[in-house]
Amino acid sequence: MPVVWGQLKIHNKVSADLTDASQPRSISLQAGAAHVAGVLRDRIVKGEIAAGYRLVERQLSRELNVSRTPIREALKLLEADGLIEISLHRGAVVCEYRPEDAFALFDAIAVLEGLAAKRLCEAMTPDILQELEDLHGMMVGHYRAGRRNDYFDLNTVIHDLIIRRAGNPVLATTHERLMVRARRGRFIAIMNPDRLAHAVSEHEALMHMFRTGDARHAATVWEQHLRHTGEAVAEALRDSKSAKN
Repeated sequence: MPVVWGQLKIHNKVSADLTDASQPRSISLQAGAAHVAGVLRDRIVKGEIAAGYRLVERQLSRELNVSRTPIREALKLLEADGLIEISLHRGAVVCEYRPEDAFALFDAIAVLEGLAAKRLCEAMTPDILQELEDLHGMMVGHYRAGRRNDYFDLNTVIHDLIIRRAGNPVLATTHERLMVRARRGRFIAIMNPDRLAHAVSEHEALMHMFRTGDARHAATVWEQHLRHTGEAVAEALRDSKSAKN
């Protein structure tokens, strides 16, 4: 569904950052570009900007009330993320997300997150466990209340926390590169009520392994969780393609 650009809002801080002469221009430009990229990235991930949609600098500049320079830099960031393609003739276009892309991404991410869950379980402390319990409880609350956007955002926080607390910087860096594109798939997956319910139960299973200190099964549960997500995303993308044809 085409995005309505008038609905895109950007915090006033961006405009202030871009016009504040007291700040070095490079820092101001970098901050503005990062913020614009964040706004557009979130829309692409959540499907509000569809695959194949062309992002026009002039239109974005007008709607987001910033100059075209930070827009141009933001588009470069999105291209580096693998979310858009920039060509001489077509400009910036949102990349297609294919079933095989989803399967390949989550096949790799499943191994990384499974390892992270194992390492975190091995090094678990009462403080970290309580942090996870609090986040898990809030996430389940969003699920039961039908707040999918809030559920998705908090779910992302939990996944990222497990990676960060695993204590392996190489794993964290590799995971970060993959997850920009994969988050686009995870949001698609939770549109399926059955998959969403299953995902919540898998999160609860992981919490049980953390509570009992079962590192081996924590890895198994979490790896399966990510593989199931990849399968759900690939299926949703195939169904969407069939419906269009």
